[in-house]
Amino acid sequence: MTQTLLDPHAVQEGLTRLTGWTLNGNQIEKTVERPDFVQAMGFVTSVALLAQAQDHHPDIDIRWNTVKLVLSTHSAGGLTAKDFSLAQDIDAL
Repeated sequence: MTQTLLDPHAVQEGLTRLTGWTLNGNQIEKTVERPDFVQAMGFVTSVALLAQAQDHHPDIDIRWNTVKLVLSTHSAGGLTAKDFSLAQDIDAL
């Protein structure tokens, strides 16, 4: 199923519903810190379960207790509703 790219206004509107996400080109990013590596990995596992259920997978960079998440719909070439839906679910963790 082809996803429709969001226009700049819809992207900015979507960002207002999120916590800690920023726009970087054609993707949104968030950095999350946990008290230690084990808790950071637990967070990543929770994100993985959400992503798998939605069939939409973020890029994830893990540095000890810091997790950077990057969302973009690669097949569409930018941001779609899927990115903001997953970001909202991640915020709820």
